[in-house]
Amino acid sequence: MAQDLLSVVASPRRREILRLVWTEELTAGAIHSAMPDVTFGAVSLQLKVLLTAGLVTRRVHGTSRIYQVDRRSLGPVASMLQTMWSDALHHLKLRAELKESRRGPAPGAGA
Repeated sequence: MAQDLLSVVASPRRREILRLVWTEELTAGAIHSAMPDVTFGAVSLQLKVLLTAGLVTRRVHGTSRIYQVDRRSLGPVASMLQTMWSDALHHLKLRAELKESRRGPAPGAGA
């Protein structure tokens, strides 16, 4: 079971979907909008894998399917994901701050 869980969360696309539905419910369309580099069909396929693995829940509202992560089913992997996302956000923020505080020409600009 643990091996199956790890293989499901090994996919960057599925991890991104988990991040998106970590704190709020989102429709499949909203998830797709947040991932414009992939087709709706690809998002739908990844959602199906997550749903089959029990990592997300789905409820129907009219014609929409609404998804949210089931953190309990992730067990200790949940804290690992949160740490990973926090670290990635920290690095992005740091790069942005360094770029903003940079003085002089940008690297590679002019000769």
